Amino acid sequence: MLNFSQLFCERLGIPLVNSISYDDLNAILEKTAKTIPFENLNIINKLTKEITKDNLINKIIHQNEGGLCYELNSLFYFFLTENGFDAKLIRGLRYDYSSKSWSNLGKTHVAILLTYNDNVQLVDVGFGGNSPLTMVPLNGEKVTSQNGEFKVINFESEHGDFIFCMKLKDKDTEWTYGYAFDSKNPIMDLSELNEVQKINIEHPEAKFNKKPIITKFLDNGIITLTDTSFTERVNGQVEKTEIDRVEFRNIVRKHFGF
Repeated sequence: MLNFSQLFCERLGIPLVNSISYDDLNAILEKTAKTIPFENLNIINKLTKEITKDNLINKIIHQNEGGLCYELNSLFYFFLTENGFDAKLIRGLRYDYSSKSWSNLGKTHVAILLTYNDNVQLVDVGFGGNSPLTMVPLNGEKVTSQNGEFKVINFESEHGDFIFCMKLKDKDTEWTYGYAFDSKNPIMDLSELNEVQKINIEHPEAKFNKKPIITKFLDNGIITLTDTSFTERVNGQVEKTEIDRVEFRNIVRKHFGF
């Protein structure tokens, strides 16, 4: 019987190995974002379940589905810890671009902090189209991926001690905030994520309980599906197609695999 780490590698379509090295992580992180969609269909279809390791494995590994930040990053956290890495889950407060202010929902974003050789990296496979596709050090150093430029700055505030910043390729001309987080206040129990899920399900200002959205990275871009449109951003070119309900189901199967 395959263990969880092997099941995760099988889900990504990468070779099954007995151990994962630190140098392997960025490639696996990127492969995760290009294989497992960021999506909210269970919230829209009222099919959510308690956040447990078994439920996440069943949903994302066995049923070939995706998830939101608290699901995707939790699963990647399990993968890291099973392979002996020093990782912890943290909660972040999203920045609201439309209002140019911090979210009123509280700390509903979930990400990972990984410590290796006394260096701390932010790991995030669950920030949708804003995901960095690479580990981001907490020392302010800028890193680059196919999705743009990213950095974490030390900024003490009521929301925490760090802010994840991004400059998305073919989209941003200036640095913008992603989310603030407290590196000294990790999630101590997975049950805390049920609070995050509950906010996303019930809060009137939550954006993931309004309409379906599915996002997945490609080798040369990103695709995003809603109930009314399918957007392909490939090699810097954007093509947006208006769709109906039948086309939505067909695209889900063809481009997202579930």
